[in-house]
Amino acid sequence: MTTAFVLGGGGILGAVEVGMLRALFERGVTPDLVLGTSVGALNGAMVAREPRLPVIERLTDLWAQTAQSRDVYGDRPLRSVRRAVSTGTHIYSAKPLTARLAEEFGDTTFADLEVAFQVCAASIERSAEHWFDSGPLVPAIVASAAVPGLLPPARVETEFGVEHFLDGGLVNSIPVGRAVALGATRVFVLQVGRIDRPLSVPRRPWDVARVSFEVARRHRFTRELAEVPDDVEAHVLPAAGTSSKDDSMLAFRNFSSVQRRIDATYDASIAYLDEHLGPAPR
Repeated sequence: MTTAFVLGGGGILGAVEVGMLRALFERGVTPDLVLGTSVGALNGAMVAREPRLPVIERLTDLWAQTAQSRDVYGDRPLRSVRRAVSTGTHIYSAKPLTARLAEEFGDTTFADLEVAFQVCAASIERSAEHWFDSGPLVPAIVASAAVPGLLPPARVETEFGVEHFLDGGLVNSIPVGRAVALGATRVFVLQVGRIDRPLSVPRRPWDVARVSFEVARRHRFTRELAEVPDDVEAHVLPAAGTSSKDDSMLAFRNFSSVQRRIDATYDASIAYLDEHLGPAPR
């Protein structure tokens, strides 16, 4: 059996994936393959480096530190406005995120990881889904998490030359199909909860882009999940502690409920695993 963990995108809601991971590791479920998009690329890299229960403590600390410092999206409003005006493309600098990742991973490469790991990003030049699976880890994660409008496109040298990348969620937010294509026979989908919430017709200009993106990402995920072969076991773990309030314009800066979301999703995931895999051994 080849087990894949598929970690989807979702900004601050990515904290719920820590609760899912804790539940999986406590049940003795470990991955042979990890795929990550956007914030799922960060969480996934931690897991691929240390695919065991102790990584949960490090992940929890990382999310707690981010909640306290808010350094990724921590610019003063005036500075953010000035950057948006001067660049015309983004509000925040990618330097704090890059520095945090470099502090965590240093010069780690994909080859250094214990488990096979791939990261999805959207190539601007090729208008294509691109999968990083070799070379330095940090540039790949930065590319996968380059949220349009918030962070600048990430410049990375690939086999196609120097390219610019945007958030992988634009092209493959929850890459179930990729896991199956790579030979997974059991897939655990770690998603942040947005796919569970009904969409409403947008009523404000800034809602249009969000709803359009959600339609596209949910359509692909639903299609790929339906196309999973009968001989592949697929589990979509439940997210808890999220709501429609997390879809507001400024929700990406609200880290106040990180631990609550981790704990709530852990409980929900334990219940799911007990139901679908049978009670945990005592």
